[in-house]
Amino acid sequence: MDQDIIKQRVNDWYHTYSNDIYKYVFFMIGEHDQAKDILQDTFLRAYHNFESFQGEKVKNWLFRIARNLTIDYIRKKKTIACLIDSISSSKVTNKTPEQTIVLNETERELYDALRKIKRSYREVIVLRKIKEFSVSESCHILGWNENKVKVNLHRGMKALRKQLVKEGYRHETI
Repeated sequence: MDQDIIKQRVNDWYHTYSNDIYKYVFFMIGEHDQAKDILQDTFLRAYHNFESFQGEKVKNWLFRIARNLTIDYIRKKKTIACLIDSISSSKVTNKTPEQTIVLNETERELYDALRKIKRSYREVIVLRKIKEFSVSESCHILGWNENKVKVNLHRGMKALRKQLVKEGYRHETI
């Protein structure tokens, strides 16, 4: 396929999906600059691997790339830091003004609680409840079967509620 056509397709995908992918990555790692880097890497990888795209849903394919890059980043960070857990209980305190505007108080509490639960729970909650992917789409992105997605979502929501209560968050929907 012509390189100009591939560039245009990936560019169109970027305009359509970049905001959702950025939010997903940011929810997973909590680092604005790194989330932007992973977002860019996602579309670079999509461009370089365009020939392997098999006509599946573009959004699922891009989210799977972003997920893999995010997991690679978390593993690398964990290896480098040795003692830093990817779901560390330490809160991000150096937020940029942009992040502060984007995250209202409830979102900050949710984000902080999400960072404290198991990564597998966090992933499925972000995909199903925040990004509103279907069970089938989540299976495809995560590489899990339907039962694992459902079980991890149920357990994850329970763990998230428990974490929110532990942190003193009170809301009628939890």
